[in-house]
Formats: sequence, C-alpha cells, structure tokens
Amino acid sequence: MNTSTFVTPLRAMFAQRHDAAPAVVRPYDVSLILLALSLMAIGLVIVTSASMPVASRLFDNPFHFAIRHGIYLTLAIGAALAVMQIPMQWWRTSNAWLLLLGLALLVAVLLVGRSVNGSTRWLAIGPITIQAAEPAKLFFFCYLAGYLVRRYEEVTENIKGFAKPLVVFFAFAFLLLMQPDLGTVVVMLCTTIGLLFLAGAKLWQFFGLAFAGGAAVTFLIMFEEYRMKRITSFLDPWADPFGSGYQLTQSLMAYGRGDLFGQGLGNSLQKLEYLPEAHTDFIMAILAEELGFAGVLTVLALMLGIVLKAMKMGSKALQNERPFDAYLAYSIGIWFSFQTAVNVGASAGILPTKGLTFPLLSYGGSSLIIMAAAVGLLVRIDFEMRVEGIQAINRGGKAKPNREKSKSKAKTTSSAGKKKVSTVLDDVAYAVVDEEQEMNAFMDDFAHDDSASYADNHQGKTANKRSRRTAANEQEDDNNV
Repeated sequence: MNTSTFVTPLRAMFAQRHDAAPAVVRPYDVSLILLALSLMAIGLVIVTSASMPVASRLFDNPFHFAIRHGIYLTLAIGAALAVMQIPMQWWRTSNAWLLLLGLALLVAVLLVGRSVNGSTRWLAIGPITIQAAEPAKLFFFCYLAGYLVRRYEEVTENIKGFAKPLVVFFAFAFLLLMQPDLGTVVVMLCTTIGLLFLAGAKLWQFFGLAFAGGAAVTFLIMFEEYRMKRITSFLDPWADPFGSGYQLTQSLMAYGRGDLFGQGLGNSLQKLEYLPEAHTDFIMAILAEELGFAGVLTVLALMLGIVLKAMKMGSKALQNERPFDAYLAYSIGIWFSFQTAVNVGASAGILPTKGLTFPLLSYGGSSLIIMAAAVGLLVRIDFEMRVEGIQAINRGGKAKPNREKSKSKAKTTSSAGKKKVSTVLDDVAYAVVDEEQEMNAFMDDFAHDDSASYADNHQGKTANKRSRRTAANEQEDDNNV
C-alpha cells in the first residue's frame, strides 16, 4: 500500500493548523523616512516664518529664502534617492577616494573659496555655493568606518593602529581651522571618539583621546580673542546685552516668550530682525517662541527617533557581520545627535554660541543636502539587511557564509525542529498504515477461519447424514431378513 497518501494529508493538516501566515516584510524602513520628511516639513514652515522680515528688507520679497529652501529640499530629497540606489559595496571600496575628495575640497576652499563674515568656507561653482566642510565630514566618517573594518585588530590591540586615523583627523582639523571652523572640528572629534569607543578601543585610549581633544579645544579657544569673547558672553550674557551677549540674550527672550504652547505660528517678535541669523543657526529660538515647549519637544523627539534608528541599525549590522555598515550607521547617529545638541544648546544658553545648523531643519543648502544623503545611507543599509534576510528565506533557510554563529545555530535548531516534526508525522502515518494492514490481515484471517469452520461443519453434517443413511439401510436389511 502507498504510504504517501497518508503522509501528505497529515503534513498539510499540521501546516494548516500550526504554521503561521508569512509576515509582510517591507524592503525599507518607512518610519525612518517619515521622521526625516517630518523634520524637513517643519523646517520649511519655520524657515519661511523666520526669514520673511529679513528677506523683505534685503530682496524685497518675503519668500526669497523660503523659495530657496524649497529648492534645497528638492535637491536634498533627490540626493537621498540617488544615494539609496548606490550599493554599500561601493562605499566600502571607495572610502579612500572619498577621503581624498574631502581633503581636495578643503584645500580648494582655502585657495579659491568665498569669504563671508571673515570665514572662508564656501566654494562658488556658478550659481551653486558649496560649504566644503559638510561633504568632508561625511567622507571622513566613511573612511573611518572602512579603516575600522580593515584594521580592527590593530585598533583594539596596539596604540599604532589607534593613532593612524587620528593623523588623518588632524589633517582635516588643520584645514578646517584655517577657514576657521572650530564647530565642525569639535563635531568630527566627538564622532571619532565615540566611534573608536564603539569599535572596541581600550578605555585608557578612549579617555586619553577625550582628554587630549578637550585640552586642544581649550587651547584653541584661548588662542583666539573672538572665541574667548564667546565664552565670556556665554557665562554671563547679561553683562553686555547690547554687545557680545546681544545674540544670546535675544535668543533667551524668544525661549521665554514661547512658554508652553508658544505665541502662535508667525507671531514671533524676535524674528523682526532683533535676533540675527534667526532662520539659520538660531532657528530653534524662533520655533520655541512660536510653538513653545511642545514644539521644541516634538522636534527633539523626531530627531531622537532618527538617532535611535541609526544606532539600532548599527547594532543589527554588527550582528549580521556587516561591520562597515554598522560603523557608518553609528557615526551618522553620533553626528546627528551631537550637532543637534550643539545647535539647541547654543540657542538656549547651555553651550557657547557656535554656528552649527540643526540637521534637516535649518536653512542651508550644503548642510541639508548632505544630511539628507546621510539619511539615504541609513535607508540603504537597512534595505540591504532586509533583502539579505528575504533571500535567505527564499533559499529554504540555508545559512549564508557571512551570517553570525548564533544565527547559524538558530537555523540549525530550526531545521532540527522541522526534521523532528517531519519524523513525527511520518511515524504517525506509518502507524496508521500498519494499523490498517493489521486490520486487513485480521479480517482476512477471520474470513479464512469462517470458511474453514464452515467446511468442517459441512463435512461433519455430510458424515452424519452418511452415518444415518448407513444405519437406516442396515435396519432395512435386518427387517427383510
């Protein structure tokens, strides 16, 4: 008898009852994209509101900066979409060339750059103005992630491997300080320290680098007079409210007027050219005045969501044995969080005044485009990990060569469990088959026994009849005699 007729229905019944329906897996993280787009949308509204007075005075068009910011947003979204199409393998193999490109941009700024307010930070290419420090940051983080992958053992085991990326950082820092741009140097330093710590650098190396970096920043502040004025005005801005402390005192007034829910969108007084750079570095002060503490908390929660997703992607990439993707995601998360902290801290009087934009929110083409490209990188990292998982499922759960040992153990356990279930189903099927065969054999035996007993009975009856007939014949013969 064919046993497959019993095995297949039993397996189908078991699968129908106990197997869960396959979950729908999206190829990208929708929530990350929504968080970034929400920040961009809020930024467009606040930049429009904060820039109208100064745009009316300078260009006789209150929407001049709003239109330019809309164009920057379009370019930023386009850049993010373009970055999402580039495989991470390209970034892994090209990070050294990107580093050289970043150095070339910083050198070009010093040679042919445009000076604004005493700082030479912009490259003018026709109608396009590029702040070279923004792409240089991203390219440096790509190089640092690639270096940590190539020289991981050297970084974690000896001081030489730990010091090599710092030499490259010092070259970047020197070129940035020549502009001058201390804020970008501080952001890059903190991101580098955090990334080396996450990569497994020894604690004494971590604290030594942090102490040396802090001492160097302190020396640079004391070396320049205008930086010292910023520190003194930060410590007591009301000592000179119409001089060195003017910008900070006006910003603090904006925060104070905002209260819990703000004065209402468009009702800011500080944007009426009381607060300088209201639509760029001090955009959070105008947002606090118009939308209040609730608005500030909402924006910070959106940025926190992006940072947490970046750090979670880094952790997941490490588990999937994709270290370059992990370190790059970590660096983007640290970069966004620290720059946000500096921007908000400077406008709220928590940190010394420093010209750093709020990621994805402030007015500024280069910063907005590069930040959007960084978000596109995060989406690409997450996309490749999701596609990798789907391909593994489609191949029948075969372990990939670059998967983690724990995942291979989990797959082995899962396959062993499936084999056990299959064995149980086979045993049940064969038991049913054996039981039916035994029943058939029993019925055959029973039928055979019935036929045998019937034959015996028939033979006995025939013998009895014959004996009766013999006795009757003998009796007849006796009577005749």
